[in-house]
Amino acid sequence: MCPHPQTTEARDAPLPELPDLAVLADAFQAALAGRPVTSATVPEGLVVRGTPAELDAIVGQQLRAVGRRGKFLILELDRDRIVVNPMLTGRLGMAQPGAKAFASTAFVLGLGPREERVGDAPAWTRDAAWLPAHRDAVELRYRDPTRMGKVYVLPAGTARPVAGWSEQGPDADDPALDLATWRGRIARHRGELKNLLRDQTFVAGIGNGYSDEILWAARLAPFRKRTTLAAEEVDGLFAATRETLAWAIEELRQRVPPTFEVEVRDFLRVHRRGGDPCPRCGTRITEIAPGGFVTSYCRSCQR
Repeated sequence: MCPHPQTTEARDAPLPELPDLAVLADAFQAALAGRPVTSATVPEGLVVRGTPAELDAIVGQQLRAVGRRGKFLILELDRDRIVVNPMLTGRLGMAQPGAKAFASTAFVLGLGPREERVGDAPAWTRDAAWLPAHRDAVELRYRDPTRMGKVYVLPAGTARPVAGWSEQGPDADDPALDLATWRGRIARHRGELKNLLRDQTFVAGIGNGYSDEILWAARLAPFRKRTTLAAEEVDGLFAATRETLAWAIEELRQRVPPTFEVEVRDFLRVHRRGGDPCPRCGTRITEIAPGGFVTSYCRSCQR
């Protein structure tokens, strides 16, 4: 039985965050961009925001580009757009048509053969063994056992609200988010640091897992208030955010393919490692779950 969306299990599911979606966007850009849409099927209607006519209308359009904004994956078609918000339990992967369906599959986008394209593929994907052949058809599949995530079909010229989209701050890895901008944005917030990092209106893309990792890297306690930070600690948090996200993306590029639908978190240094020795000082990592969300940190070297 699928867990109810409000259970502790569902709340603490390792939701896709910026590093996960950055790798998916790159991989799907390399594998799928330039392919025509051949079908759009909806095994689980609660997940999709779009009418049958709108789904029919995307068939025949070419998938031009795959990108990411915060915790959203964006599929740009000739005219229309598809935006996926996986939320806690949504996962995306690729498969050959006819291959065994992923468990709890909710949406399938069929894509046909394409001409060769190399120039716009991210460098780390070039000549990867997991790339489908240009001549082969492929499916992009979205699965979601709790049906919490959403797939938005957005026809050109039609307004359909995407929950959480307009409230987003800048992406946490946006080059335009420089140190001066970070200082200005963080000064508006007064709460606890972990909640601040998870606040998508502050910066977009960070969730429960990577907030723990960033705070560990910055040597800051998760429940410390922003108003207690010295200027150098504010700057250190900015540096830790950038460095942690870049490190995680590089790790995931090596660990995720070809099973893109499986979330990889085994390399994280503190999150969900309660009782293990801190990689920095050796103190046992503390782990608590206020509100059902696991928080992991070192009481010794995070102050």
